[in-house]
Amino acid sequence: MEPPPPPVPPAPVRVPPHGPAAAVSPYAPTVTAFRPGTPGGPPGGAPRGPDGSGPAGRPPGPDAPERPPGPEAVTARWPAAGATPAGARPAAPATRVEAGPATTPAQARPAATRGAARRAAPAPATSAATGAEPAPTGSRAATRAEARRAARRRKSRTFPLGGPDGLRRLIPQALVVAFLAGGTTAFVAADKAVRLSVDGVPRTLHTFADDVDELLAEEGLTVGEHDLVAPAPGTDLAHGDEVVVRFGRPVTLTIDGRSRQVWTTARTVEEALRQVGVRANGAHMSVSRSRSISRTGLDVDVLTERTVTLMADGRARTIRTNAATAREAVEAAGITLGDLDTTSVPPDSFPRDGQTITVMRISDTEEVRDEPIPYDTVRTDDPELHRGTEVVARAGRAGARRVTYSVRTVNGVRQKPRKVSEAVVREPVAQQVKTGTKRLPDSVRGADGLNWEALARCESGGRPDAVDPSGTYGGLYQFDTRTWQSLGGRGRPQDASPEEQTYRAKKLYVQRGASPWPHCGRRLYR
Repeated sequence: MEPPPPPVPPAPVRVPPHGPAAAVSPYAPTVTAFRPGTPGGPPGGAPRGPDGSGPAGRPPGPDAPERPPGPEAVTARWPAAGATPAGARPAAPATRVEAGPATTPAQARPAATRGAARRAAPAPATSAATGAEPAPTGSRAATRAEARRAARRRKSRTFPLGGPDGLRRLIPQALVVAFLAGGTTAFVAADKAVRLSVDGVPRTLHTFADDVDELLAEEGLTVGEHDLVAPAPGTDLAHGDEVVVRFGRPVTLTIDGRSRQVWTTARTVEEALRQVGVRANGAHMSVSRSRSISRTGLDVDVLTERTVTLMADGRARTIRTNAATAREAVEAAGITLGDLDTTSVPPDSFPRDGQTITVMRISDTEEVRDEPIPYDTVRTDDPELHRGTEVVARAGRAGARRVTYSVRTVNGVRQKPRKVSEAVVREPVAQQVKTGTKRLPDSVRGADGLNWEALARCESGGRPDAVDPSGTYGGLYQFDTRTWQSLGGRGRPQDASPEEQTYRAKKLYVQRGASPWPHCGRRLYR
């Protein structure tokens, strides 16, 4: 005997998703909701599936008894947006709320009868709950599989993250993501874009440095006492700041011959001169003004423009020049120097402002002169001659030499000649003289006993080498050379000894008396 067909379930209530006026589709999903604490609902109000299974996502076991919906259960079916698919029969718009006693006639039948009825019941064309093709009739495993799939779909709609277990798994991941997001935010907040200019070469970089010192350390820049950093080291950095670094350079600056070393952060010679306050307008420089200065330094010579007066050829010229030497200043004035010409200051000296430089015109000439070479006198003793008597045995003869002199004339003034060379033309001949060694007689007859000492004091003051102003008379008794030699004397009387002069005077008295001494002769008798 076949079991009776299962009762036709009441029509579900169709609730629009956004109000009663919304369009209804028979293919929309079905959601069954139970009020907490009502018969047929889960304890505490946990939702159950439409087939009476346990909490959403947990299908009933094979032996779980069926639980009819309670009096408070409401089944609602609302459509998703869109039209009814082609070939599907639209659902009736009727609305029915199902409510009844806790036990229905179908529930009162034995479990075996109910199972057989379910096996014999024809399957609908489509599943009202899922909209999928049902399993073939008579396949219990297919029915349960379909129920589990429906439960998972309901679970995914109720718990999009996979239910409470999925949520528990997601919480640690969310914390990690939140931590990483916070770290990324802090990372981005600490990063800043800074413009760094090193010796005039700018570039933009990203840095985590908090101040200028850290930025310089990151870039490997070491600054010293002569370097410039702006803003100052230790200044805090913010996004968009600009840091300027200029390294110091040693420059040896020579201005008008005076040297000094300066440190500058300028990159060119012109900037360096402006920094140290040198006005180089019209000045001559050893290097170009636009030349760059390396960090090893540079030597720069600056010659400023000055006023110099040049005196040449009897005329004065005043010029403005930046010459480095006096010679250059002379050339700048249009004055040509000869081979021997020079200046009143050293030609290589630096001309100062307001200085007067005189050009010296120089000429050299040569003079040749014949000069005598004096002869030597050779004396030999002769015992036959009286003492004080000399006899020339051979007369001397002077030699001759030719001397060349260089005579310099400066601006027309003759300078002292300078001997250049000499040559002997004739050798001198030495004079030979015999000198007497024989003792003179003490007396001359007829002249002894006279006061010769008084006569000598009157004539010469008692000086044997006395010579009168005319140069004619000499000696104690003022002999002239001719009288002296007639008495046997040699040479000049003033060169003879006092004894010989007295002897010759006595001989003269014997010959002529006191007449040779007209003013002093009478003193012989006192």
